[in-house]
Formats: sequence, structure tokens, C-alpha cells
Amino acid sequence: MTRESVRKPAPGGAVLMLDVVLFAIALFLVIGGARADHAPTVLAGVFLLLLGVFLAAGLFIVQPNQAAVLVFFGKYTGSVKKNGFWWVNPFTVRKKISLRARNLNGDRLKVNDKAGNPIEIATVVVWVVDNTFEAVFDVDDYEGYVTTQSESAVRHLATKYPYDSEDDTLSLRGDIDTVSGKLEEELSERLGRAGVRVVEARLSHLAYAQEIAGAMLRRQQADAIIAARFKIVEGAVGMVENALNALGSRGIVDLDDERRAAMVSNLMVVLCGQEEAHPIINAGSLY
Repeated sequence: MTRESVRKPAPGGAVLMLDVVLFAIALFLVIGGARADHAPTVLAGVFLLLLGVFLAAGLFIVQPNQAAVLVFFGKYTGSVKKNGFWWVNPFTVRKKISLRARNLNGDRLKVNDKAGNPIEIATVVVWVVDNTFEAVFDVDDYEGYVTTQSESAVRHLATKYPYDSEDDTLSLRGDIDTVSGKLEEELSERLGRAGVRVVEARLSHLAYAQEIAGAMLRRQQADAIIAARFKIVEGAVGMVENALNALGSRGIVDLDDERRAAMVSNLMVVLCGQEEAHPIINAGSLY
């Protein structure tokens, strides 16, 4: 199978100078032949004029970070990747392709994650054409191919992972850098068939779908509240333990089990309460 071959055609400057000479000679012969009423001279001038026009049709310019794919009567003859002013056979078809980096800002897609929850996801892909032959001849429209395959890869990625997880399972929200790396690998495999190299691929938007966003937000808030209360209780238990040990070790007060339980209860209420505590002074005994 034919693959990309880089070609360096003839310099366009030399052909342009030859064209100028041919046009000058042709003009001289046409004018001189017309004045002398000499038909062969006029015909020779016309022939040189047509030859100059024919040669000029083969001139073309390749800009920086641009390539020209050359096809001669249906046969691929090479790709010109070096910028400059060039000349090829005028019958050669020249298809220009940009080699500059391009951004694909994907649309927001509504898909289901691994847990079946509807989510919205979008991605940004930076890509460049790396193989001009594959981009032109292996796919029908390489730009449309990039768009379609990128959307397909994002949908496939979203179904492999849950939006969020409570354990060490890989998730879309909790491991966005890892997931973006997986997306880049899959896109590189898919788009490599079109001669496209993926420079970078990252998730640009990730959220629950509108119909479940409110419920999932309340769930996240509940998880945050539970985690915060757990942390508060854990800290309060440590503080109560330190207080009781300090009172006992310094001999400040000697508490029996009932008084100890009452103090623990009071301290836990004060430390874990959401509002400021209002103490009540007891002038008598506990009994």
C-alpha cells in the first residue's frame, strides 16, 4: 500500500524567470512577424506564448506549516511539506492541507455513566495532521472524521466510569486527569487511521444532567455533612478523653462512674452542638 512520501519539486523561481523570457520572445516574434507579414514567425510567437502559460500553471506556493499533496492522473506522486515557491507538472493536482495545530471544542453530550446516571460531558481536543496521504486518501473527510470519532470516544469513555465514587474506583469527577489520559489514548488510536496525531485531549465540561442535578446536589451535601459531623464527633471524643485524664491525673476531682458519664454527656453536647452552649450553674450536688 502506498504511504506518504515527501517530495521536493523544482524551484518555482527558475521556472518563473524562464516564463518571463518566453513571454518576451513570444511578444517580440508576434509583433515582428505581424509587421513583416510573416505568418510562421507569428505562429512561433503564439506557440511560445502558450508554452509560457502552460508552464506558469505549474507554479504554486506552500506556506509555513502547510503541505501540498500531489496527484498526477490519479496517481499519488508525493507530498510537499517544505514551504516555498515550487513548480510541478501543470497536469498535477495539488491539494493543500494545513499542518497547524487545531482545536476541536466538542458539544455537550448527554450520556449515561457506568452507574446509569444521565450526565453532560464535553471535551477539547488539540490535533494536527501528521500523515498527509492517510488524511487525504484513507478517509473521505478527515476533519469530519475527527469530529465524529471524538464524539464517539467521549460517549464510550463516559459509559466506562461512574460520575463519582465513594471508594477508590476510578471516576470521572474524582480522577479527571487520569480519565483525560485515557481519552487521549483512545482518540490517538481512532484518529491514527486518518493520519491525525492527538496533541492533547481534556474534559472541558462535566456535570449531572438537569433532571437529576438537584437530587445529586442534595446527596453530595448530605455526604459532606455526614463527613463533617463524623470529624467533629471524632475530635470531641479525643477532647473529652484528654479532659478526663487530665482531671484524674492532677487530682482535681474524683469522679465515680455516674459523675463521669454525666460529664462526658455534657462535654459531648457542648462540643458537638451546632449552636453556642448556655451553661447552667448548679450550686448543689448532682443528687
